[in-house]
Amino acid sequence: MDGLSWDKQDGLLPAIVQDAATLRVLMLGYMNREALAQTLASGHVTFYSRSRQRLWTKGETSGNVLQLLAIEADCDGDTLLVQARPQGPTCHLGRDSCFEHAPDDFLAELDGLVARRERERPAGSYTTRLFEQGRRSIAQKVGEEGVETALAGVIEDDAALCGEAADLLYHLLVLLRARGLSLDDAVAVLKSRHGQPHRGSEPA
Repeated sequence: MDGLSWDKQDGLLPAIVQDAATLRVLMLGYMNREALAQTLASGHVTFYSRSRQRLWTKGETSGNVLQLLAIEADCDGDTLLVQARPQGPTCHLGRDSCFEHAPDDFLAELDGLVARRERERPAGSYTTRLFEQGRRSIAQKVGEEGVETALAGVIEDDAALCGEAADLLYHLLVLLRARGLSLDDAVAVLKSRHGQPHRGSEPA
């Protein structure tokens, strides 16, 4: 905390909040030393309100808190990047982000939805039905979708290929969750392989 450039903006640092799962930018706030200390101590993202001249924890009235996962300062030490897990909409207008068209990682968002379906098992959900049928049935479905995707890649048009690829990705996410894994676990393997020779050939 002492290494940050608090003196540049009257003791305040802009804090960009990002959804840790989808990487979508959720909001921008400001932190002073006390707000940063409280954020680290409580695990809930807390800011300094310039209009109210006091600390405020996001969600203190709405309940839509931001659960802290990580904080990183930029190269100049005068801006913070906060990764958090939002518990409900971040924007006061009821949107996920204060930036309506902020890009995100939809595949990660879908993975989160699959995880909720696995926990909650809502009636009438296709994903719930897959989980209740068990891993063997889900794995069979992934195999079928894989074959259909391969065939579409050879004998069908682009729209058909994209449709089959989408089905394959979705069912693969369900299979990973059925094994207690997530998209992040598969991505971590890809990251570990990045830049490494593949089966004796050139790096990917």
